[in-house]
Amino acid sequence: MARIIKPPTPFLSNDPLPSVFLAGSIDLGAAEDWQAQVEDLFSDLDVLILNPRRDEWDASWEQSIDNLQFREQVEWELAAMESSTVVAMYFAQASKDPVTLLELGLCARAGRLVVCCPAGYWRRGNVQVVCQRYGVPLVESLSELVAEVRRRFKDC
Repeated sequence: MARIIKPPTPFLSNDPLPSVFLAGSIDLGAAEDWQAQVEDLFSDLDVLILNPRRDEWDASWEQSIDNLQFREQVEWELAAMESSTVVAMYFAQASKDPVTLLELGLCARAGRLVVCCPAGYWRRGNVQVVCQRYGVPLVESLSELVAEVRRRFKDC
């Protein structure tokens, strides 16, 4: 059964379970909760799901390194992204996702990234070029993203 960890709950970066970090659209809580869908679809696996969608997020927090809650969130996400077995990245069609684009740049060369970027995403061309250049699997739907992550878990 999958174990789900969200910020600010700490996690072990050397946990023996294979893990997936759910990078992608949140938009301060305004984006669809695709992470919950993925949690359900992985519930039968013995994996660690690192979900950055914080339950008690406060969109009024100043996005500054000096704001302890904000900094804690960003540092949690970076640590989760760096330590996960797989990074599953989802660009919601209606979202702008500047942070997800940043995460794409951080992970593109790591060899652990799978990206879902549906047609209609405003910067899809940029995402396609980066994925092609660095050999990152790029899929069109959330179901394809889940299938690719499951395939990678079989190799663990």
